Amino acid sequence: MNSNKMEQDGKTYLAGQPMTVKNGVSYVAIRALVDRVGYGVKYDNKTKETIIISGDNELRFKTNSTVYTVNGESRTMKGPAYQQKNTFMVPLTSITQALNITYKVNQSAKTVVLNLNTKPVASFLVSQKEIFAGDKVDYITSYVSPNGLKIVDERWTGRQESFDQAGTYTISYQVQDSSGQWSDPYSITIQVLSPNLPPVAMFTTDKEQYKMGEKITYIDQSTDDEDDIVKTVWENNSLAFFEPGPKTVTLTVTDNHGAANTYSKVITITNETLYSFSDFNLLFTPVGQKFTFNGGEVTSMEKVPYTYTDEPSLLIRSNSPETVNTEGIVYKESSSGQTRFMIHHVNNTGKRVKMYVIATNNNPNPAVFEQQNMGFAGPTPYATVAGKLSIDKWFKSIQTGADQKKEVIQPGESKLILTELNKTPMKEGQVISLYSDAYSDYSLDYNVILVEENKDPFEALPMLPVLDRDGVHNRGTYPNATRIITYDQQVGAKPARLPLGDNASDPNLVGTDPMAYTDASNAGNFGVLYKITLNNVAPRTLISFNPRGGKYSGVALVNNQVVSIADGNVAVSNSSEQSVLYRTGAYGESVTILFSAAPGSNLPVNLLFTPLPSEK
Repeated sequence: MNSNKMEQDGKTYLAGQPMTVKNGVSYVAIRALVDRVGYGVKYDNKTKETIIISGDNELRFKTNSTVYTVNGESRTMKGPAYQQKNTFMVPLTSITQALNITYKVNQSAKTVVLNLNTKPVASFLVSQKEIFAGDKVDYITSYVSPNGLKIVDERWTGRQESFDQAGTYTISYQVQDSSGQWSDPYSITIQVLSPNLPPVAMFTTDKEQYKMGEKITYIDQSTDDEDDIVKTVWENNSLAFFEPGPKTVTLTVTDNHGAANTYSKVITITNETLYSFSDFNLLFTPVGQKFTFNGGEVTSMEKVPYTYTDEPSLLIRSNSPETVNTEGIVYKESSSGQTRFMIHHVNNTGKRVKMYVIATNNNPNPAVFEQQNMGFAGPTPYATVAGKLSIDKWFKSIQTGADQKKEVIQPGESKLILTELNKTPMKEGQVISLYSDAYSDYSLDYNVILVEENKDPFEALPMLPVLDRDGVHNRGTYPNATRIITYDQQVGAKPARLPLGDNASDPNLVGTDPMAYTDASNAGNFGVLYKITLNNVAPRTLISFNPRGGKYSGVALVNNQVVSIADGNVAVSNSSEQSVLYRTGAYGESVTILFSAAPGSNLPVNLLFTPLPSEK
């Protein structure tokens, strides 16, 4: 301050004029400052402006003016620039602010200290997430010069185009600018892994030769050096063959790095027959898998003459319009006590949307809403996938109790419930499917709505129209939505069937559509939970699932175990297929089955009881 001395990195330099304070503004000699910082300076005779150049930045100053420009943008200084003994003086802050130079004032030492970073800065990264010995390494460099100078050179330490040996390596990178300054080294440490070895596919069979209809046991003996096989694909690995001759079975395994290996084995099928196609499937098709049969035989089977009772549970079935074409309220209802929600809709609005369930307490007392379990799936383009997965998660939630929640809703308050529904926006054409049981101690008003994803559901609700039914799918409020079937007589000693969702042996629930002010019949009894107890299933009985209305994909809870109908993404596609649910052993058993129709699938269905053939 009040001195022409300038110190930089331990060396003293002299400015043309001392740093001066005028009217509370600190001025510096512009030439001396920019020389030390490394900026360019020139004079424009046409505009009578002094110009500072720092990389892409250009600052222009005029004598006796408080206005200067930064890259063409006008700014105002705290005081005007001026000439003093042929030295151009400007407010120090005009330069520091324009070029983002930080500084501090040391009042005791009467100095101003500018923090200048004039060195270039270098960095780099390696593009591969995993580097294996022998692989080419991709280096991606970047650098910058605070002064805008050109980078003229670079140097590396420890860089290799590939590393022959596994291990830990440190690599450094520097760059040099046109003034001769080198950047500080930028270093990273990489871990080079041993080269990935592909997995080895291998399997054996319990025999080399089989009769037709003889069960084949495949033993997967595949290995991987990291014990991380992520995909296993079989070809032609039938549980049995029913034509003689050589059969080639193939196994392909893939590790977590994408390397794959294939192994094939030939087994021989003789001309002898151990089991027929039908008997083999009855005996050996695994639980959760399906087989084909003569579906026409089912209608001639005796019906199990069951009766049923109902448990109080109010079903709110929001399924029409199934394909929603515009924002609106898809369901409105009030309920207290035990309530089941079934919500299944497709987005056809052309926009990204969310669905919400809003519960409003219009009572004078606080109300408690308890979510007891939850099965939610989607958004997905596939209705049957969403329907099956929602039922699967619902049954697992019933088993574990993991999705229980409790909300207290104050008088006059509205809250979002069943919030799994609104976590993810639905794109055009996507489906969501939700099943949930809940309980409230006071009557609550429920609104199921669909709105654009960025809208506040509470603000949108008063303006939303109530949407009409689509005339194809079902909606309604149905009492007594838990159906109890207990059968004490023996089943399985002879072929028999237990129909569900047929509106004959199993009548449709009757309720109301509260928005259309009309009666409603729950076609297919979707949303109904069947609790079936068969107290006397004969020894050696196959219990299977047979669709009668078309394609079906879902699950059942058999003796508290979730059983797929059928495994994976496979469905039972017609009435000539059945999916195995359970087999009894040498003694009679009591079997419990929990079932609810999966949205996106077709009803009616039959549970089949078939005596098993003798084993050989």
